[in-house]
Amino acid sequence: MTSRIKLLLSCMILLAATGCGVYSFTGASIAPSVKTMSIQYFNNDAGNGPPSLQQTFTEEIRDYYQQNTSLEFVDNNGDLQLEGSITGYRVTPIAITSSGDRNVADRAGGQRLTITVKASYVNTKDETFNFENRTFSFYDDFDPNTTQLTAVEDQLIETITDQIIIDIFNASVANW
Repeated sequence: MTSRIKLLLSCMILLAATGCGVYSFTGASIAPSVKTMSIQYFNNDAGNGPPSLQQTFTEEIRDYYQQNTSLEFVDNNGDLQLEGSITGYRVTPIAITSSGDRNVADRAGGQRLTITVKASYVNTKDETFNFENRTFSFYDDFDPNTTQLTAVEDQLIETITDQIIIDIFNASVANW
């Protein structure tokens, strides 16, 4: 190909990628007028879970937005504002199996850890994207017969919170 055709193709690709506003490969669609973001501390209002859960979740959600947007982060009053709390942390039995003996209790063949977060999002430049107290929840399962919760809890929390953070990100700046 000649250099003129290569230049023309490059320009067409560039125009196609920028023609519909600001878009990133992460799926974030942020208006050019939006420059800053503030993410408040997510408290653990669930009443249980590891003591570090609120700190870990807050740091991870801030990191995710920083890695996937080009926004400047401020402590308060950003163009985009996110806040919320962890409202649920529960372990429930699943897949109940019979002991086969009426003198021996049935037992859970599996356990499910579910984490629930409520979040509110404000876009000061376009309030049509705002949401308040929206619930995000995810779970992961483990086998209590082979593994204690304490042995897998950190990995379960990481898997669950990663998905919740992606869901919050998609609901806010990816507009899904």
